[in-house]
Amino acid sequence: MRQNGTINDKWNRRTLTPAEATDRLLACVRPRTGFEEVPLAEAIGRRLAVDATTKEPIPHFRRAGMDGYAVRLEDVAAASSEEPCELEIVEHIPCGAVPLRKLERGQAARIMTGGMVPEGADAVVMQEMAEAACGHGREYVRIRKADPRGTHLTPIGEEAAEGTILLRAGQLIGAGEMADLATLGSSRVKVFRKPRVAILSTGTELLDVAAPLEPGKVRNSNAYMLAALIASAGGEAVPAGTVPDDCDRAERLLGELLASDADAVVATGGVSVGDYDIMADYFLRWEGTTLFNKVAMRPGSPTTAGVWKEKLLFGLSGNPSACFVGFELFVRPALLAMQRSYAAADWEFAAYLAEDYLKVNAYARYVRGRAELREGRVEARPIGLDQSSAVLSIKDANCLIVIPPTKSGIRRGELVKAIRLGGVIVP
Repeated sequence: MRQNGTINDKWNRRTLTPAEATDRLLACVRPRTGFEEVPLAEAIGRRLAVDATTKEPIPHFRRAGMDGYAVRLEDVAAASSEEPCELEIVEHIPCGAVPLRKLERGQAARIMTGGMVPEGADAVVMQEMAEAACGHGREYVRIRKADPRGTHLTPIGEEAAEGTILLRAGQLIGAGEMADLATLGSSRVKVFRKPRVAILSTGTELLDVAAPLEPGKVRNSNAYMLAALIASAGGEAVPAGTVPDDCDRAERLLGELLASDADAVVATGGVSVGDYDIMADYFLRWEGTTLFNKVAMRPGSPTTAGVWKEKLLFGLSGNPSACFVGFELFVRPALLAMQRSYAAADWEFAAYLAEDYLKVNAYARYVRGRAELREGRVEARPIGLDQSSAVLSIKDANCLIVIPPTKSGIRRGELVKAIRLGGVIVP
């Protein structure tokens, strides 16, 4: 490996703001072009690779908005309870049937919700405003009230005209999108291939989750947390195992991962300035370009990212909370940008701080929080231990509360920025 020309000292690092670091990172992301075609039933949670456009208007026929009678408005315009209008019922139209005849003067058709409105009709009278009867060998209906033209009748193309783009490339396919695609007749859907992300855990202290605890050791929670986070961002996690604090072994394995078909590599641990922080040493010597290795934030200030031949390498903290924050601030945006679907505005919102936060901060702090709607406004409350090593409260958070640098802390009721966590709906 050669000496990296961009950063050559792991102690004297240039500090970037989170925004500066994100800008540098996203400038190196190349949107994906590879896609695959999957059955509609398997498209949930994927990202569209092409726009979805209507080939016909929606709906493509006039349909009844409720059970009742299709009529000609001119026949029933004067109808009232005192003087109902009597029409001959010439047809019954269930949902899914095609009308057999055009309505003429003095005629009506019994019709069900969703049924195709016959030619000649320009209104549907709800059945509550009518009374059906039989007599003298015929079936007829008395209309007691008629609404304006077009009432309870859905016209052709009311939802979308032919050629309308319903879904854009990059859009996440959820339940509503599945309904749209089914409506369009898309039995197979072109979706972006999932970005493949290799996960490498570093640290002699790490144990497999099935191993019994040992003094000085911890189970490797980060690998499983990252796999779930990657999946929630539309990626495919590729576990690459664990390597101890051995520079040569880590270097060989990272070289293999960067040369693999993975689109990005995420390594955890070893990014700070300690004697055994092997990732910090690796970024000094690798053949790629280090974009940043210190960010003005807590937790996770030594979060590092670089690029080698358009392939991203992330060095996240080994502390679970700092690892989590580093992923949400940098890895998730990069993965979404690969799928042409990242916009910061989709993730940020304003909230009122629900309790005092009095820690003095030289850097912005990204505090795990819970946002809730209270008395008509969104409030965000810090939760759990505010420590980078804390892990148990991650599951309880639905946002990160951004506490700006301050010498006196922030009081309850002040407006703060918050970041929605992936896969979580904030009120």
